[in-house]
Amino acid sequence: MAHRDSGPPSTAPDEKSVLLGFLNYLRDAITAKVSGAPEPQARTAGVPSGTNLLGLAKHLAHVERYYFFGDRITSLRRTMRPTTKDTVESILTDYRQTITRANELVESCPDLTRPLRAGGPSLRWILVHLIEETARHAGHADILREHLDGTTGR
Repeated sequence: MAHRDSGPPSTAPDEKSVLLGFLNYLRDAITAKVSGAPEPQARTAGVPSGTNLLGLAKHLAHVERYYFFGDRITSLRRTMRPTTKDTVESILTDYRQTITRANELVESCPDLTRPLRAGGPSLRWILVHLIEETARHAGHADILREHLDGTTGR
């Protein structure tokens, strides 16, 4: 199943295609909101908690690597903070590369009920969790981007 950059999620009859279709749809929403965001506003906190566009995409890449590949996250707060070296393009490149690797992993797994690692959650649980996490942050990104420069829509 190919990753698509537009249109609604998959209506394919198999569960994996539907779950991955929804996740890709939401991932596309995140990349659309971060793409072209003006600097330095893209890294500027839009709310008192410090949430910003670059931090959302950076965080989602870290979370996907944690669940799909077992990468360690020492501080979730730190994943939300872009460094001075991070740019819109570097964070989007990292996020897109993570998505590509994750999709390849999901495609290679024939059984959604099995964990990716011993003692871990099932692939189904990971996909559903990442749909929830990405959807929540896509909503945050919608609001932040509109606040930054008036950009609305998907």
